[in-house]
Parts: sequence; C-alpha cells; structure tokens
Amino acid sequence: MSKPQVMVMSTVYPSALANLEAQFDLLRWDQAEDRDAFLRSNGKNCRVVILNGHVPLGENELKHLPSLELVACTSAGFEAIDLEQLSRAGIALTNASQALRDDVADAVLMLLLATYRNLVQCDAYVRTGQWGQEGPYPLLSTLKGKRAGILGFGTIGQEIAARLTPMKLEIGYCARSQKDVGFSYFPDAKSLAKWCDILIVVVPGGEDTRHLVGRDVLTELGPEGTLINIARGSVVDEAVLIEYLSTGKLRSAGLDVFQNEPRPNPALTTLSNVVLYPHHASGTEETRQAMAQLAVDNIAAHFLNEPLLTPVLNSNLTLRTPK
Repeated sequence: MSKPQVMVMSTVYPSALANLEAQFDLLRWDQAEDRDAFLRSNGKNCRVVILNGHVPLGENELKHLPSLELVACTSAGFEAIDLEQLSRAGIALTNASQALRDDVADAVLMLLLATYRNLVQCDAYVRTGQWGQEGPYPLLSTLKGKRAGILGFGTIGQEIAARLTPMKLEIGYCARSQKDVGFSYFPDAKSLAKWCDILIVVVPGGEDTRHLVGRDVLTELGPEGTLINIARGSVVDEAVLIEYLSTGKLRSAGLDVFQNEPRPNPALTTLSNVVLYPHHASGTEETRQAMAQLAVDNIAAHFLNEPLLTPVLNSNLTLRTPK
C-alpha cells in the first residue's frame, strides 16, 4: 500500500524530517531547481504540505494541489498563507505556537530587561573603561510597579503575562475578546497604549495587522513608553517608530523583528535607545525541533482521523484565533 504524499516546502528540522520520511512519501519542493515546474508535475496527489509561514501558499499554488487536505506550518506565524483560499477549499491549517511559547516569552523578558536596564550600554561602559574614568553609571528606572500592556493574548501572550506577574508588573492586554484571566482588558491597541508603560506586541502578521502600532498608538504610549516587538515587523510603522525614538517621543524599544529582514533600516542600528535581536526569539535547538515535530504530529493525527493538535483552521472551516 502506497504511503500518503506530503510535500516539503521549507527546511524541516532533521529529526522531524526523518520521522516524516519514515511515514510518508515526501515530495521535496524545497530542493527543486524549478519549483513551479515541480509543483505542476507533482502536486496532483499531494494530500499534505509542510512549510513555514514565510512560504507563499495561495491561489496560484493551490490550483496545482487539488487533493490537498492539510497545511502543517512549522512556525507560529502564517501570514504568507492565504486563509481565505484554504477555507474555500476546505483545507485545514495548523501552526506551532504552543512549541515556541516558552522561548519567545523568555526573549520578551530578555529584551525588556536589556532595554530598561541599558544592558548594551552598560556592557560597553565596562568594556571601554568608562566606568573607571567617569564613575558610577547613571541611575535607571525600576520595572517594579510598571504597567505592561500585551497586544495579543493567545498562547504566547499568556506565557509572557505569567512571567511578568511575579516581577511585580501590572498586566493589561488587548485581544479579540475578554478572557477570564484577572488582568485589565482593553478593546483596542490605542487604549492599551494609553494605559501602559510598556507595550509588548504579540499579534500575528499580515494585512489585518499591518501598521496596527502606528502614530496614534505610539503617541499614546508616549515619551516614557517602551515598545517590545516579537511579532512581525509589519505590525509596527517603522518609520514612525524611528522618528519617535530619535526625537524623544518614545523612551526605548526592544525589537526582534523588522520591516526589512535581514537588513533592517540603518537608522535603527544607530539609535542608543534600541536593543536589537535578529528575529531569533524561538532560536534554540530544543524549540526548533519541537516546532517541526509538532507539525509532524499534526500530520500524523490527520491521517489517523484524530483531532488536530494545534488547529488554526479546521477542516470543518472553523477559524480559531491565531496565537
């Protein structure tokens, strides 16, 4: 009996790829010299695609995948995947947010502490000998008692809140709907920004959230405010962010994502009130392996007719809130 066909459309962690190879007939689109020709020639009987959220999958690709039943995404984000087209075709979608939530939440803490306590500047202060020449570093501001607003309160947002609470910060959040979590709820990004000292961006990327954090939101955050972005660079209006950081309209920022990757705007790299990280919040061996394996496990569940582990779009076309 032939194995079901699964098309590999992005790099998959080696151990997870080996698990795929043992169970399925793999179509290696990711290794094809002419990917369009490969898709036209090999897509007819493919039932599952595994990819990350940066690989485009829309009408142009789906027309060559008439048997497709499931898209298993190895990342949390899936902005390059056309949900409307999947929905029309009755194709399910899963993502990997549960696997990366801890490392990403940890990265938020890293960026927040590094930003608030001037870690980069203090490191240079010691290394360059300024400490010995100029004396103690200027006093900074404590995190205790500050208000942290989490924009997006799914799996990752809730993990961030769980870490900030014992640090004695006050937590507020904005989500599609209010949750029974005991934190302050705000219906939109602007009201959340007005309330908080620190705005942490966790929403999915894509056109629906493009420049969600723009001039109006950053103005409400204000000159004592700090922005932490581990979502997608497209969510923040980067030109306005640079303007506000440069002119004192915003205190500081910690950024894991940028409008142009891997070559962010040079204006950001010259600002001393920004901590930069190379889109690496989930970048540990353990988590990248777990993300890929979760996609494989979703594929296995699909072929066993079991519930998907992390559905974003079920085959019954129920769209779940992205996390």
